[in-house]
Amino acid sequence: IPPAGNPFDANSEAIVKRVQRVHAPFPVAVGGLTAWFKAQLGSIHSHLPVALVVVAAMMFATIFALTGSVVLPFQTLLMNLLTLWFTTGILVLGFQKGWLTGVLDFRSTKGLEPSNLVVLFTLAFALASDYGVFLLGRIKEAHDSGMPDRDAIAVGVERTGRLVTAAALLFCVAMGALASSSVLSLKELGFGAALAVAIDASIVRAMLVPSTLAIMGPWSWAAPRFMRVLHAHIGISEGDSLPAMGILDNGARGPLGTDVQSPAGGDARPPLGEGEEPPLVGDPEVPPTSRSSL
Repeated sequence: IPPAGNPFDANSEAIVKRVQRVHAPFPVAVGGLTAWFKAQLGSIHSHLPVALVVVAAMMFATIFALTGSVVLPFQTLLMNLLTLWFTTGILVLGFQKGWLTGVLDFRSTKGLEPSNLVVLFTLAFALASDYGVFLLGRIKEAHDSGMPDRDAIAVGVERTGRLVTAAALLFCVAMGALASSSVLSLKELGFGAALAVAIDASIVRAMLVPSTLAIMGPWSWAAPRFMRVLHAHIGISEGDSLPAMGILDNGARGPLGTDVQSPAGGDARPPLGEGEEPPLVGDPEVPPTSRSSL
């Protein structure tokens, strides 16, 4: 017998619970939308802790292998959770409270679809982690080249800003198109996914992440000694880090902040002639004609 009223409200759920508690001498099952919804929530709640532990562990291992820091994985996790928190709040106001019913043309069910939230959170968390890896990888590259922390952060944001913005814009257009669907679950999924990526690419990655890294300074790269040794063996790297190179006062190329002098205190190399390229620091003297023929 279906209960009167909304099958997803508290009264219908209480009826299902009372029926399930009734003792019967043979196996029985309770059907209907309310019972199905209750079973779905129970399944999500029972598997959610394991899923969260696996996702957090994999993300921690990936960020640590990339950066060698035990601080940045927790910072990345916190930023991802902020993205999900902002997105969930707007979805509650827009779909559960009904603030977007006129804009998106739907009738509110006074709730959010649980399975949609699982898919939405998975997409948003994965893409947020992906953008985070882009940004941290470039910052780590600049930091390893000898740049100060704040300069490395600026270079990382500059190098990844256009890439992250373009990727996020394409995703928002593709997923945002689902918001025009007449199916409420698809509308909710498309709007939520596009909103999460837009928030992460604009507010979180462009402002919050660089700000927190600048505040933490050298502590961003902190790790216990044994984990630094571990990272030296299993860490992910695009190649050996090179020192920041520049043109020195005597015209030669070398690490910034150094001076190339002879043991007597004078310049190690004679002044460059017109049209002559500066030799690399530490290389033997090569005549200009020989260099041009290489």
